[in-house]
Amino acid sequence: MTLAARLPAYTWDRLGPLREKARAFPGGHVDLSIGTPVDPVPPVVRDALAAAANAPGYPLTAGTPELRSAAAGWLSRCHGVAVSPESVLPVIGTKEFIAWLPALLGIGPGDVVVHPALAYPTYDIGARLAGASPLAADSTVAVGPARARLFWVNSPSNPTGQVLPAAHLAKVVSWARSRGCVVASDECYISLGWSQEPVPVLHPSVCGDSHEGVLAVYSLSKRSSMAGYRAGFVTGDPALVSDLLAVRRQAGMMVPAPVQAAMAAALSDDAHAEAQRALYGARRSALRSALEAAGWTVDHSEAGLYLWATHPEHDCWSAASLLASRCGILVAPGELYGPGGGRHVRVALTATDEQAEAAAKRLHALAG
Repeated sequence: MTLAARLPAYTWDRLGPLREKARAFPGGHVDLSIGTPVDPVPPVVRDALAAAANAPGYPLTAGTPELRSAAAGWLSRCHGVAVSPESVLPVIGTKEFIAWLPALLGIGPGDVVVHPALAYPTYDIGARLAGASPLAADSTVAVGPARARLFWVNSPSNPTGQVLPAAHLAKVVSWARSRGCVVASDECYISLGWSQEPVPVLHPSVCGDSHEGVLAVYSLSKRSSMAGYRAGFVTGDPALVSDLLAVRRQAGMMVPAPVQAAMAAALSDDAHAEAQRALYGARRSALRSALEAAGWTVDHSEAGLYLWATHPEHDCWSAASLLASRCGILVAPGELYGPGGGRHVRVALTATDEQAEAAAKRLHALAG
C-alpha cells in the first residue's frame, strides 16, 4: 500500500462548496476558516533574515547556538520552563514535525498513537504515515490496554481553545512514564491565554524535576507571524531530542540558516509578540460579541486563536452554510476535527482589523 493510500482525503478540500457560497456574498467574503496569519512579519525578524541571507553553506540540523539559547531563554523568561539549549532542536514547521514524529520515534505497525478526540488532523495522519493505529481519546482511561507508544496533548486546544489544567497534564505524564509511552505536547498557542493561562507540559508543576519521556513542540507562526518561514522547535527529554537529531541529520531535515537567524531574533524579542497578541485580543473581543449578539454560544475558547461556537438551530455544516450565504463569512465546521465537533464551528481570529470589523458588522446585521 502506498503512503497516499493510507491517508484520508485532505481535510480542507471539504470547504470548497462553502468557500464558493461565501465568495458570492456582496462586498466579498471574510475567510475565518484557517489560522493563517495575515499581519506583517515584524521588522526585527525580517532584518535578521536579510542579514543572514548570505548563507552558502549547509545549515546545522541541530540549530545554531544562538537559536538554541534564544529558545531556552524564551521558555524560561515567559513560561517558567528550564531547558538546556542543547535540548532544543529546530524543525521545518511544526506540522512537518507532528506528521513525522511517530516514524522518527520508530513507532509502527502494532503500535498506537493517542491524540485528542477533537484535534488537528495531523496527529492522526502522523500515525497512519508510520503504519501505526491512531486512537482518539481525551483521557488515559479511554486508552485501555492498547500498546500506546505516543500520547499527544494539545493545550490550548485547536479547535476548542480549551486549556488543560496542570493536574490533568501531570496524570497523563505519570501514566505514560509507567508504560514507556512518550508524551508530546503541541503548544503552538501557549502565548495566547485569554481567560485562562496555559501551563506548559515541561513546567515543574506537570513533570516534576525531570523531562524524561516528554517533548514539547513550539511554533513561531502565530506568535511572530512567521508561518511562511516554517519555523518551530521541539525540546524536552535530552535523550529523545538526541535521538531525533540523529535521525533528522541522516534525513537532511535542516532549517535554513537565514530562518534560524530570524527565529533567534524573534524568540529574543517580546515586544512584537505582545503587540501581535493585542491585535488578536481585539479581534477576538469584536467577533465574540458579534457572534453572541447573533444568537451563537461560544464554548471553551479560554485561549488560542479560535472561537468554538454553536448555533441553537443548526449542526456544524448548516451553521457554516448559514454564515457563508448570509454573511459571506467562511468558518470551519467542527466535524473536520472529529465527530464530537458536529454542532460547532471554529472561527479563526486571523483576519485583518478591517476584515474582522466587516465580519462583526455582518453578524450584528444577522442578529437584527
